[in-house]
Amino acid sequence: MKQAQVCIVGGGCVGLTLALGLAKANISVVVLDAAPKQLPPSDEYGLRVSALSIASQTLFEQLNVWPHIMAERACAYTHMDVRDADSFGKITFNNEQLEIDHLGHIVENDIIRFALIKELAQQASATLMFDTQYQQIHQSESDVFITLKSGEPIIAKLLVAADGANSAIRKQFNMALSFKDYDHHALVATVKTKEPHANTARQVFLPTGPLAFLPLSDANTHSIVWSTSPNHCDELLAMDDTTFNKAVMAAIDGQCGLCEVQSKRAAFPLKMRYAQQWVNGKVVLIGDAAHTIHPLAGLGMNLGLKDAAYLIELLTSDNKEFASTRTLRDYERTRKLDAQKHIAMMQGLKELFEGANPVKKLIRGVGLSLVDNLGPIKHLFAKEAIGK
Repeated sequence: MKQAQVCIVGGGCVGLTLALGLAKANISVVVLDAAPKQLPPSDEYGLRVSALSIASQTLFEQLNVWPHIMAERACAYTHMDVRDADSFGKITFNNEQLEIDHLGHIVENDIIRFALIKELAQQASATLMFDTQYQQIHQSESDVFITLKSGEPIIAKLLVAADGANSAIRKQFNMALSFKDYDHHALVATVKTKEPHANTARQVFLPTGPLAFLPLSDANTHSIVWSTSPNHCDELLAMDDTTFNKAVMAAIDGQCGLCEVQSKRAAFPLKMRYAQQWVNGKVVLIGDAAHTIHPLAGLGMNLGLKDAAYLIELLTSDNKEFASTRTLRDYERTRKLDAQKHIAMMQGLKELFEGANPVKKLIRGVGLSLVDNLGPIKHLFAKEAIGK
């Protein structure tokens, strides 16, 4: 039988970040993950990447994870270029305008996860159990009892569900969920271009949805995230490489020259999920188990990391009862408000930039141009975009 103060189900980036922050504060933690232990990153770029904000970088620096990430692959971006393909509107800003070294980093999710595992392996207070599934979860007023499929029991003071958007734990404890299908699929791929990316993160809003070009460590290589209708996504997946390359270059209006896809293409449906309840006794939701949003602003990973950072702060400063009801309600209340704000913002942006309605085209064209030309407003917009 294992005993720990915290048991985390789910070994993704958010769950592992929480585990590391707690372990470094000498809080015993067990992480259960159904997937096998991750292998070191390969030479090929992974398809899933995140735009890490400065706040997320700071968190990883505090946890000594950032050196591991930088030892693998990461690309600092210093410029952002956002345009509406169907109007005259655009907004651009750079690090110098904000008097900072960079706006953020584009990092493959596998590299973030590998760095977290590497640092966690050095923590005496942490136990990582890969290829491990649970069979039952029960809770009393003071403890949570987890029975593994192997029959081994685990007793913890707190159970954190970091088991993703389709969280089985959320379902088991009947935590109500608000749900909206964005009617978009996100196509991801790695693309090489004739012109270098110049450390610029680009996004163009097309009538069918946004296309992001995210710079990778190679000067001419980008990770693309193309959010579009399911039918159009199927068409893009079915194209041969030559036709797909032409479609991508046309969609980005040739900003980076000729495009050449370097990887397979993958797609996944986009849905908004928002758990109305994040705490049930000693069971807590975090990351995608609590919320998922449209990726058009690259906020998903950063929102989850903010969940982890706040829960670390609360649990490590709880001087009386560990994981008290008051502490968990504070976490739920504070993080729900932030998630609500960003979900509403993404929904508004998606609706404004969707379609070819002439009034919408005028509003977004005028709006982007005004923001681009009004210093104080542009400064506020830029700080929100980089998570400051």
